[in-house]
Amino acid sequence: MERRSFLKKAGVGIAAGAATVAAPAVHAQQTIRWRLASSFPKALDTIYGGAEVFAKKVSELSGGKFTISVHAGGELVPAFGVVDAVKDGTVECAHTAPYYFFGKDPTFAMDCAIPFGLNSRQMTAWMYHGNGLKLFREFYKPMNIVNFPLGNTGAQMGGWYRKEIKSLADIKGLKMRIGGFGGKVLERIGGVPQNIPGGEIYQALEKGTIDATEWVGPYDDQKLGFNKVAPHYCYPAWWEGGPQLVLYVNSKAYEGLSAEYKAIIEAASAYAHVDMQARYDANNPLALKQLVAANTKLFRMPKDIMDGAFKEATALYSELSASNPNWKKIYADYSKFRADSNLWFRFSEMGYDSYMQAQKL
Repeated sequence: MERRSFLKKAGVGIAAGAATVAAPAVHAQQTIRWRLASSFPKALDTIYGGAEVFAKKVSELSGGKFTISVHAGGELVPAFGVVDAVKDGTVECAHTAPYYFFGKDPTFAMDCAIPFGLNSRQMTAWMYHGNGLKLFREFYKPMNIVNFPLGNTGAQMGGWYRKEIKSLADIKGLKMRIGGFGGKVLERIGGVPQNIPGGEIYQALEKGTIDATEWVGPYDDQKLGFNKVAPHYCYPAWWEGGPQLVLYVNSKAYEGLSAEYKAIIEAASAYAHVDMQARYDANNPLALKQLVAANTKLFRMPKDIMDGAFKEATALYSELSASNPNWKKIYADYSKFRADSNLWFRFSEMGYDSYMQAQKL
């Protein structure tokens, strides 16, 4: 009896010990609350919504321990004040289009879109499997910013005009709201660029302060009502073949996170990055049909405008490479990736798409 009792007790002790060894370590994560400043108005549920998708995923992956409140442009800081707000630690993070800040350094634009630049798939490939993310981490480091891709609209439309533009001559003196860096090229072909936040464009167009505007594409443009005051709708936007939106995180706030929370930021931003373009691609077709049914007049960007803009963009990039070390370093890598990628897309995507778009489906 004593032997059986001993073995029974020993067995229980061994089992308990084994259970103790096998049990996974549980790390109690601290509760963190951050604020995110967006450059976009709440009415734009897809582009502003990208930050909300990101914040929701962060909360889900952290079991509600890590929460981020999202604030529209102007709520915490001005729409174009988000870089300084993150840099100075006024907010922990921001969601924006980097080309808004080309006035600080033209290099910002390459983290979003430059005229005749990468399309959305090429941009994502360069960031994640080229040198894009590495190069921009180095660029932003002196600004106390850690960057993450967070959304892409895909190729954009070429804008709304009070009158149809038929040639390069019609660009002369045209006052156009155009986001960021594209305005530098528009200016070189005779236009007058205006950098106006999304929430203020309609009023400027309605009052005649501007003659034309571009924003994103049918889904957002319909919400903003541009067709009511400028019925001519152009395609494509030579200035935005695949504009990327970006999450900026204050470096001190980021380094204060645990490894698990850092991984959550990375995973949630990648999820929101894919989700944004998927939403645009799903929503734009119906919106375009509805705009055309409401008497929107579609027209293709005249070739002489495309050619003139391409010539000036190429000249501008050469000038910047000669005068701006940041631009020179990143553009050298960017342009090589673009050349190689375009060679591949010529045979794959373009070959397939050109055939399919000619079919009556």
